[in-house]
Amino acid sequence: MYKILVADDHPLFREAICGVIANGFPGCETLETEDLDSALKIAAEEDDLDLILLDLNMPGMNGLNGLISLRNESPTIPVVIVSAEQDKQIVLQAITYGAVGFITKSSPREQMTDALQQILNGNVYLPSDIIRSEKPRSSIQRRHDDNQIPAEMLSSLTRRQLLVLERMSEGESNKQIAYHLNIAETTVKAHVSAILRKLGVHNRIQAVLSAGNINFNQYLKR
Repeated sequence: MYKILVADDHPLFREAICGVIANGFPGCETLETEDLDSALKIAAEEDDLDLILLDLNMPGMNGLNGLISLRNESPTIPVVIVSAEQDKQIVLQAITYGAVGFITKSSPREQMTDALQQILNGNVYLPSDIIRSEKPRSSIQRRHDDNQIPAEMLSSLTRRQLLVLERMSEGESNKQIAYHLNIAETTVKAHVSAILRKLGVHNRIQAVLSAGNINFNQYLKR
């Protein structure tokens, strides 16, 4: 089964997340640590780790710099941020810096299990409630808006591709999109490839970032 490192400085949360893993993935081996330095050491020694669950605010992290350090030192081990943070920009920034998922500590056990399963299946997990949330428009966000997808690029997408992009922006995996749109998962993958090509982006995360504040209803009504 899987081998997962839980890196968090709160013993009660480590115990809780290890319980989620034990219940959802019987036979899974879990390792625990409470700071970035020891997480880096374990990751270097345990090259068969399947996943690292990384607290954003434990000692040594210095925000997302700890994530960057871990990705640089052990680039082949997937890292998921597990945090109480619920700021949409930080969630998306963590993914941009190489995390394969972001799980909020307030998530119910069932949702955490589902998130871990998606990630272990090779998907990126984003908390859809945070991705959909609206925030006051700061100067940073206005600059981000300036870099969003031009209207003519969005207009080049078919209705089905717009529906797929909308669900991508809500953090859904290909499997979830296929279920909700009642199409084959291979069809979803084909749509995602076409979306990336038409929008001129290189990966799914860039597409999600670009689609952050799009009013999909405006384009789906045409």
